[in-house]
Amino acid sequence: MTRITRRGFATLGAATVLGCALPLRYAKAAEFTFKLGTNVPETHPLNIYLRKASTQIAEQTNGRFDLQLFPNNQLGGDSDMFSQLRSGALESFMLSGVNVLSTLIPSASIYGLGFAFKDYQALWSALDGKLGIHLRGQINKAGLMVMDRIWDNGFRQITTSTKPIKDPGDLQGFKIRVPVSALWTSLFKSLGAAPTAINFAEVYSALQTRIVDGQENPPAIISAAKLFEVQKYCSLTNHMWDGWWFLMNRRAWEPLPADIKETVARIVNAQCVAEREEVARQNTALKADLAAKGLIFNEVDPTPFREQLRKAGFYTEWRGKFGEEAWNILEESTGKLA
Repeated sequence: MTRITRRGFATLGAATVLGCALPLRYAKAAEFTFKLGTNVPETHPLNIYLRKASTQIAEQTNGRFDLQLFPNNQLGGDSDMFSQLRSGALESFMLSGVNVLSTLIPSASIYGLGFAFKDYQALWSALDGKLGIHLRGQINKAGLMVMDRIWDNGFRQITTSTKPIKDPGDLQGFKIRVPVSALWTSLFKSLGAAPTAINFAEVYSALQTRIVDGQENPPAIISAAKLFEVQKYCSLTNHMWDGWWFLMNRRAWEPLPADIKETVARIVNAQCVAEREEVARQNTALKADLAAKGLIFNEVDPTPFREQLRKAGFYTEWRGKFGEEAWNILEESTGKLA
């Protein structure tokens, strides 16, 4: 499938922005069309702000660039879309560094290290600064293109159907769903849990049928995926943070005219900052909404969890896997971990 389409004339029905026809003032179909895949429900802030970006890009390029959004795994699971991105069948993809991207670039998951960042201030200072520059450099070396700013998925919390999680002892032998990721599995094994890697599309049914008794995700996803229907407790562990890089196929991106590249990058990065603010707002507001729907919240002291990870050798193990350069850059923001 052609990645960048250059068409002289076409019907307006063939030119869409996020599934909607381009405004009538655009007499021609877009010169350049990028499909963009995401893995979260339509209503998640990620998709809402990507839609805004697409509309603004169409307006400011006079319809020359068409960013078409395909949310909620419409183009396949993360591994499928990542393969499509690398082959060129998909031009752009929002991908977590902690998840599939780390299979290509091991250090990409370093920002998701368990209990590393204490708050958003420390996190954004690192990812908009030296750590982000390092990670984007690794992504570019791997043959992909990446926008300057990473989108927010949020600090992750543990939900359960059986009991609140208050300290590491509550996780002993606990059956918890984790994404298909070595870092997630290692984290929860080090805390004494029994993690099971399950693709997100199967999480609701796995909780409903008690294949697992709990899972972990940010409030925005707990709400959007209606996980509160099959969970009773939410423990505010903030055990790790995750986000999405806006990745592009290099062969699709590089031939674009300089003015198109500048417009797309500027708008995408600006909407990323707006999405971060909305996710932070929702993470606070959704607690009240989810509590009204029956989810019981409890605060958690992270200190004993960090101590358990140190005793289990978790930080030492991952320092070796990430390498000294990336680890030292991380600890400039987090303080000493290992």
